Amino acid sequence: MHRIFQEAPGVFTRTFRTLGLPFDDPVAVSLLPTDLTENSPLERRVDTLLRFDTAEADSSFLLAVEAQGKKDLAKPASWAYYLAHLNAKYGVPAVLLVVCQDKNTAAWASAPVDIGPPQWPALTLRPLVLGPHNVPAVKDPVTAAGDIPLAAFSAITHGKDPDAGAILRALAAALKTVDEDTASIFIELTEQGLGTAPAAQIWRDLMAVDLSFFRSETAQRLRGEGRAEGRAEGRAEDIILLLTKRGILVPEVARDRITACTDLDTLGVWFDRAITATSAEELFAEE
Repeated sequence: MHRIFQEAPGVFTRTFRTLGLPFDDPVAVSLLPTDLTENSPLERRVDTLLRFDTAEADSSFLLAVEAQGKKDLAKPASWAYYLAHLNAKYGVPAVLLVVCQDKNTAAWASAPVDIGPPQWPALTLRPLVLGPHNVPAVKDPVTAAGDIPLAAFSAITHGKDPDAGAILRALAAALKTVDEDTASIFIELTEQGLGTAPAAQIWRDLMAVDLSFFRSETAQRLRGEGRAEGRAEGRAEDIILLLTKRGILVPEVARDRITACTDLDTLGVWFDRAITATSAEELFAEE
């Protein structure tokens, strides 16, 4: 859920502008190291870390993005550490953005967390949260085509919603309006962002319809199967052609058996036999 901010960081300001938080549009965005580990055995890594430099010099800020799949009581302490560490390391204000796929997790992550004794909390953690409760559901293909990063982010955050199918169909249609390289990036980001959400299978089914746009593991497997089928068809045609050129009659039953075979090893054996066979039936003698 956080990787889309690496590919299209502008989606952050556009999304929050619709929510009434006027972050300035960046004039430059830098991808920073995500390793926040100190010289201690405990390793700490934020999911995605970006630096937003705006036209106003004093408006620059760091954006730490965390993808949160469920409630985790240990997280607020880690998030507070991230913000304090980033402020000390870079000397630039930091914003924590938590991205969720369900409303319960989003509600938990949105709650301010006081750190310190109740009579005098030393720090108050206030994450910004994006999820199905406040990210618009982009169901119109034209709207999706106008802002594909936002449409992809909408699909990811609404991955557990009943309307996820409509959002994914709009995104799928919109991706056909851009070049294949751009489409493949957001296809993969969407599939990764959906994770194990029910909508992930809907997305795979949609993308399998047009494999030229699909770059996921599923599509690569399907394309591999298609290439194997193509090689089998080609080898079957070679066997029939070889027998015909040698003047050997290929009955309909034998022709159907050869063309129906999809096992390349078997077809290889039949091809070798076709070089010396005196009849088509000799190809299948041992079978």
